[in-house]
Amino acid sequence: MRVVIVTESFPPDVNGVAHCALQTARHLLARGHDPLVLAPATAAGAGADADAPCPVVRVPSLPLPGYPQVRVALPSRRLAATLTAHRADLVHLASPFVLGVRGMAAARRLRIPAVAVYQTDLAGYARTYLSTGEAAAWRRIRNVHAAADRTLAPSTVSLRDLEAHGVPRVRLWARGVDTERFTPGRREESLRRTLAPGGELLVGYVGRLAAEKHVELLGGVSALPGVRVVVVGDGPSGPGLRSALPGALFLGRRTGTELARIFASLDVFAHTGPFETFCQTVQEAMASGLPVVAPAAGGPLDLVDHGRTGFLVPPRDPGALKEAVALLAADPTLRARQGAAGRAAVEGRTWAAVGDELLGHYGEVLRERTAVAA
Repeated sequence: MRVVIVTESFPPDVNGVAHCALQTARHLLARGHDPLVLAPATAAGAGADADAPCPVVRVPSLPLPGYPQVRVALPSRRLAATLTAHRADLVHLASPFVLGVRGMAAARRLRIPAVAVYQTDLAGYARTYLSTGEAAAWRRIRNVHAAADRTLAPSTVSLRDLEAHGVPRVRLWARGVDTERFTPGRREESLRRTLAPGGELLVGYVGRLAAEKHVELLGGVSALPGVRVVVVGDGPSGPGLRSALPGALFLGRRTGTELARIFASLDVFAHTGPFETFCQTVQEAMASGLPVVAPAAGGPLDLVDHGRTGFLVPPRDPGALKEAVALLAADPTLRARQGAAGRAAVEGRTWAAVGDELLGHYGEVLRERTAVAA
């Protein structure tokens, strides 16, 4: 099968959309298919794709004002030409917003089946950054996803939201986690002594530092006696968060095995963002054997078994977040029990298993197209 993955982001970008697109390309290649990625150009230039698993075509892009880590694709004839040159059997649209909308239009013109993967809560972002525009965001989501042969939602909450806003043909497709990279076995006491020289309990956040993540909610946690907050990631909110969380340790962006070592060396993982359609870092924390505290909203509702693998707290409630972390800080047996249960819960969620589910969706879409044509 020849597949073009049209994605709004791809490595070296570090985010959920880029990571999922990379894993999709890897799995297609591993199963004998022929993937090609089409993505916005990055600031890294020509060497950005040296380690990519398949050919990558970059279209011109500009940094998003106020958020230079996000690149927005410019109109380009390269998109349709790429679909034609690759002789695509199917187009995979990863979190279609700008480039994906054009990819959907090109696929329709060329009569190529398209699968759209919903990954970004644009309506939530509109509320956060604009205090308006939620209805317009849902119109855009509905228009592009309704044109696709199938939409894949990462969580039951996302699936219900899409259906409630009139998006047809929605199916559930979750995300995998690398349980070999993220494992309790990477815990390092030497690293813990570096992060917590006074023997503090380490509570970590991993993710983008942006307004919609509400990392400032960790202020109360940071003030708990004997607790040190560790923040991993970068983004436009970084300078403000350093002022808001004066006792926290900011490590910047970390990836690969180094990130896995940090995860495993924490004691508790705390996520604060209420707009997660899935929340990959929660799965990585669970694979690392950590109890998780997360908002009772979006993707974490599917991932965290309240009381067994962690705690779900009311979104944007700093008091509830602090209380849940304090409960775990006071009870090492509870931390160990929830961490072990979290690890057991994700052990079967490999990228290979999830990738095969995706291929199943592809196959159904292609068969449906063939049946309609017949």
